[in-house]
Amino acid sequence: MFFVERIIPFCFLLLGKGEHGKPYPLTEEDHDDSAYRENGFNIFVSNNIALERSLPDIRHANCKHKMYLERLPNTSIIIPFHNEGWTSLLRTIHSIINRTPETLIAEIILVDDFSDRGKIQLIIFYLILLLPP
Repeated sequence: MFFVERIIPFCFLLLGKGEHGKPYPLTEEDHDDSAYRENGFNIFVSNNIALERSLPDIRHANCKHKMYLERLPNTSIIIPFHNEGWTSLLRTIHSIINRTPETLIAEIILVDDFSDRGKIQLIIFYLILLLPP
């Protein structure tokens, strides 16, 4: 059996804006309502937060001591998206890869639900470079 804490011990060493789930400080110039209208969140902030950022452990105290079997079945991870802010999508993929034991991931499937922003080719190229064969 193993503790989940063993998976991401390096997270507490990271520094920077948005690290540990802290708010991103915005200047008056950075406030732009169009960023919220287009994505439902501030894409400027998302674009300036590291793809591999740390997050606090928000599990209930009782869950932090839960032990899991050493051998668990692997799974397919399916991520549907439509005109997603690319940095948030990439951050999601980085989080999956960095926080999930490799033996538990059978595959990561991205399903583009007819996005019309035209960047899907760039993200696929990036993922080919990022992911192991």
